[in-house]
Amino acid sequence: MRVFVTGASGHLGSAVVPELVRSGHQVVGLAPSDTSAAALSAAGVQVHRGDLDDPAGLAAAAAAADGVIHLAFKHDAMAAGDYEGAVAADLRVVEALGHALAGTGKPLVGTSGTLGFAGLGRILTEADTLGTGPRVDAENAVVALAERGIRSSVVRLTPTVHSALDHHGFIPALISVARRSGVAAYVGDGANRWPAVHTLDAARLYRLALESAPAGARLHAVGDEQIPFRRIAEVIGRRLGLPVAGIEAAQAEAHFGFLAAHVQADNPSSSVLTQDLLGWKPVGPGLVEDLALGHYFDAPASAGA
Repeated sequence: MRVFVTGASGHLGSAVVPELVRSGHQVVGLAPSDTSAAALSAAGVQVHRGDLDDPAGLAAAAAAADGVIHLAFKHDAMAAGDYEGAVAADLRVVEALGHALAGTGKPLVGTSGTLGFAGLGRILTEADTLGTGPRVDAENAVVALAERGIRSSVVRLTPTVHSALDHHGFIPALISVARRSGVAAYVGDGANRWPAVHTLDAARLYRLALESAPAGARLHAVGDEQIPFRRIAEVIGRRLGLPVAGIEAAQAEAHFGFLAAHVQADNPSSSVLTQDLLGWKPVGPGLVEDLALGHYFDAPASAGA
């Protein structure tokens, strides 16, 4: 299958692309810069130059492919405080890809997240939906494309997709905050829970979704269902030799910056339905085990997410 992948040179793309190639697929990767184009070319991937601000170009690349995996998101804009702009751009891209693939029966795998459902009060499942919200609108738009003759599905990612490939996600950002502030902090008692997934497990799920997910499927890339955030802070503190402490909610924004709301999220999530549907099973190390391996602490972590 000839597969067009947005975000092909990013963290998740750097695992999804090899996963596809190993399975015999031909990959066309979106490259927004000379650096990303060179990296994709070196990996033997065909390059499509462009970015998320060129929906027409993305639509053309999608129309020429047998399937699409949409991973790209304006994370830099989000980290800079323009989350609304990043979300709006993502929705425009989904609409453009849908227009290009309508009526073809081709697969389109989109990306969403579990965090939009934080505070549900129970374990989130693939059957749970929301009518609207940041990133939820794009998720719902992808699922709705099933009614337009596209085998569309969406993968909900956990707050952290972790591995040695992760250099700019929430975990590197938390490590950076701890180094800068001199404390590995959590909010309140830190009992709020985060799910997590290893990058390679998530990549395999995207490939399975491309190949066989039924139209309209919502899938969960979840390995760890619920890790108390305090536990994450404890591991970071121990690895950095820093004290671990709880802070008041009123201090969260000053301490964590744009991460403040995320670190307080209670987001336990399950992938049981996804595992049953596609035969996918997470096999990589859990987040706490991965943190203990030390690769996150080998060099100063980025403050970006």
